Amino acid sequence: MQKAIVVHYFNEKKNNLAELNQLLQDGWKVVSQNPMSGCDSGGTVYSLVILEKN
Repeated sequence: MQKAIVVHYFNEKKNNLAELNQLLQDGWKVVSQNPMSGCDSGGTVYSLVILEKN
């Protein structure tokens, strides 16, 4: 089974790293990661992460 998540990071308080970390703790593994940020992202960094779990 695979799952896609868009990880975003603006600063220590505005991000969803806890969601990604919880998925990793639950046994999901990173299959691939691709940056998605553009020049109009307003300082927020976006990354498409594909996870897999057997």
